Amino acid sequence: MFDGMNRRIVCMWFPRLASDRVLRGQALDAPFVLTLRQGNSDRLHCLNARAEAAGLHRGMSLADARAFCPNLVSRPARPEHDARFLAALRRWAMRYCPWVGLEGADGLVLDVTGAAHLWGGEGTMLADMRARAARAGLTLRLGLGGTRGAAWARAHYGEGEEPLEALPVAALRLDEAICTPLQRLGLRTIGDLSNTARAPLVRRFGPEVLLRLDQALGAVPEAVSPRSDPPHYGVRQTFPEPIGLVADVMAATARLLEALCHKLRQHEAGARRLMLTLRRVDQGSQQVELRLAAAMRDPARILPLFERGVAEVDAGFGIDQIRLEAIVVERLPARQHGFAPARHGAEQLNDLITRIGTRIGLENVLRFLPADSHIPERSFIIASAAYSAAESGWSCPRPRPLRLFPPEPVAGTGSRPPMRFRWRRMALETARATGPERIAPEWWLNDENWRVGLRDYWRVDTRQGRRLWLFHTPQNPGWFVQGEFA
Repeated sequence: MFDGMNRRIVCMWFPRLASDRVLRGQALDAPFVLTLRQGNSDRLHCLNARAEAAGLHRGMSLADARAFCPNLVSRPARPEHDARFLAALRRWAMRYCPWVGLEGADGLVLDVTGAAHLWGGEGTMLADMRARAARAGLTLRLGLGGTRGAAWARAHYGEGEEPLEALPVAALRLDEAICTPLQRLGLRTIGDLSNTARAPLVRRFGPEVLLRLDQALGAVPEAVSPRSDPPHYGVRQTFPEPIGLVADVMAATARLLEALCHKLRQHEAGARRLMLTLRRVDQGSQQVELRLAAAMRDPARILPLFERGVAEVDAGFGIDQIRLEAIVVERLPARQHGFAPARHGAEQLNDLITRIGTRIGLENVLRFLPADSHIPERSFIIASAAYSAAESGWSCPRPRPLRLFPPEPVAGTGSRPPMRFRWRRMALETARATGPERIAPEWWLNDENWRVGLRDYWRVDTRQGRRLWLFHTPQNPGWFVQGEFA
């Protein structure tokens, strides 16, 4: 254990991270920049060495840059891609030490305390970092110090073991709005700042200046927080001899499911979408995708759902590797089992929805859910059964028809249902009419079907056996059929 007195911190700064990422796959012997849209203009975000040598700088408008450099090559920046690339570099930097964190959007910070001797010393380790970055086509500047602030200062304003007192005040990670007034007062270096009375600095510039100074000099500790990788839900198995029978593939899938579900249980998660990749000996591959109606981590329930997809796989000359990966994962806290018959029924329903979904598509399995509206056609919604929970809050103070369809006009006059009318080429005669039930439109919604105003609904039993739901529009007299009872 180290008591913090002999800490050694390395700061890895990639000043051209974005442009180096784009140019790694292609050689370009010309000024190159990446641009970001800011306001109404495109501004330079990252430049290669040729562009900087031409006098261009970050923050410059693209139009001005093209005026200075007509042969300039530009592309839009992708900050999200740069972030993923920096995350990959963080995993690569863990070869030097296990304690690696992010330093802004273009840097890494490594706590190499007690790890430098594994590389033959600090100098050898830093040389290896530079050599590997150069082979990868990355511009890298390194800083080494006893504190995080000192390592950052040397990486950005001078490499090696330069004394901190000789570096400018901007090396303390201060904003330009603070650095400029300090320089005007003659405080140009960290040494000038450390030899100045502290109280006047705090009164004029706030506590941030002294905090950054103390962090760089080691008076105030500053932790290096490593960023952990998210769990990867993927397992694979390679066979010494190719297999091709469905039973063999299912047996291997069962073994992989056990390992995958164990990892899911450890992280209290459940798989919602699984991908089974079967690699053949001819380097081709077949994929079986399984989309589940609910998050699961029970191998016994998931395995039978793969049978249909595995049976349709063309094994060719044999399969030598199987990979199973949970592509979409959801939180699934631990539950108590054994005394939940209702949950057992829900699991059976989810399995049924999954089986049907593998044939017709999971998005085509729908269910009705209640909606808060007194308008008949708006009293329910249709949702995907796999991505919604069943609702038991159906309540209807008045009877509603089993079938509901758009209003169909019928001939009739007066405010009571007609005694005889024709509907869908059928001559019907009213035997009994119950009503009316007046329903007013929702005035806050713009609905063309309800522009006629109020509706008076009647339940009409016909002598021919039809039980219809008719309504009358008093403001614009007319009769319509909208539903049919069982």
